[in-house]
Amino acid sequence: MSADRVLAMVLAGGEGTRLTPLTAVRSKPAVPFGARYRIIDFVLSNLVNSEIYSIYMLVQYRSQPLIEHIRNAWVLAPILPHHFVTVVPPQMQEGPEWFQGTADAVYQNLDLLRVHAPTLVVVFGGDHIYRMDVRDMIDFHRARQADVTVAAVPVPRTEASALGVITCEPCGRIRRFIEKPPDPPAMPGDPTRAYASMGNYVFSTATLVSALSESRERGEKDFGRHVLPRLAESHRVYAYDFTQNRVPGVRHQEERAYWRDVGTVDAYFAASMDTLGAEPRFNLFNPRWPIRSSNHQGPAAHILDATIKTSQIGTGALVKGGAIRNSVIRREVVIEEDVVLEDCVIMDHCTICRGARLRRTIVDRYNCIEAGARIGFDRDADRARYHVTDSGVVVVPMGPVAAHANLYE
Repeated sequence: MSADRVLAMVLAGGEGTRLTPLTAVRSKPAVPFGARYRIIDFVLSNLVNSEIYSIYMLVQYRSQPLIEHIRNAWVLAPILPHHFVTVVPPQMQEGPEWFQGTADAVYQNLDLLRVHAPTLVVVFGGDHIYRMDVRDMIDFHRARQADVTVAAVPVPRTEASALGVITCEPCGRIRRFIEKPPDPPAMPGDPTRAYASMGNYVFSTATLVSALSESRERGEKDFGRHVLPRLAESHRVYAYDFTQNRVPGVRHQEERAYWRDVGTVDAYFAASMDTLGAEPRFNLFNPRWPIRSSNHQGPAAHILDATIKTSQIGTGALVKGGAIRNSVIRREVVIEEDVVLEDCVIMDHCTICRGARLRRTIVDRYNCIEAGARIGFDRDADRARYHVTDSGVVVVPMGPVAAHANLYE
């Protein structure tokens, strides 16, 4: 990889409508995850751990929480000019319009390629949970003299209609790329799964520039819907099998090729639960491939009296009593006496008052759940007050921000 100069562009402007109400006040990449992270931290950690240090992050929808998080958490070495994570909002250099799609977002910033003159451009999505050594994908790209390489992973066909689906030769060369097909084609020999794009691409720079220029002339805006299907017919476009990627420090009990598109509340909730337990499917602690985030300067969690099982407790939490099972408690949460939480995600700066009972519930920031409340036990009652998914996960939207609080921390 040392022979190539690599520039990364992270697409982080997604509105994330299917993740409402968690995206009512922030973009999807800015949604908190685990006891201390945001979703954007996973792609940025993968890039930095892979020694890719020149990173532009293209933002758009409700971007201020994400911008502030990057400012607080992702300052690379300022004395090295090619070590940076820089936020790029729409520049409107092509007229008074926002980014109209993934390809259009990169097209509007082609001047950044002219400044850095990279050999390769890594275009990654900013809204997935996974670990990946990007260097291996780049080596694959170079070994096949590819024009474009698309990271791909088998997924259940029932989930593939929300993704780009690939058909390819045994050598990996893509012959067909279908964006969000209503009836996804099955993988050869496996009628239950489809081969799906992860939304991560490696482009040879000349191919990217020419493809985006042609797309602009055609009025096309999106990589998956327009650019990649056309390139698959005329260029060397390959699928990189993510199941072959190896990251150091992954434990034997973990799902080896863990990747989740947390685009819905149910998917987000399931991925959160995957991080819990003595043998989690996705272990957030891996010193050899760390997920990096902000260094919040808060006190340690303070546990006065409680029964806590299979849970994560964030910085500055105060647990006065009760029982917490299979739950994620983020920073500076107060849990009062006689509270019972089971299969819950409680985000920052919430208070769960005495005697409350919550089950399969996500509580967004700055909420005070009243004493004796019951959430997650009566679906009709919950729907009258909150958002409830088809599987019964309850989401309490973000509460009123206190005058002293920082919405963007």
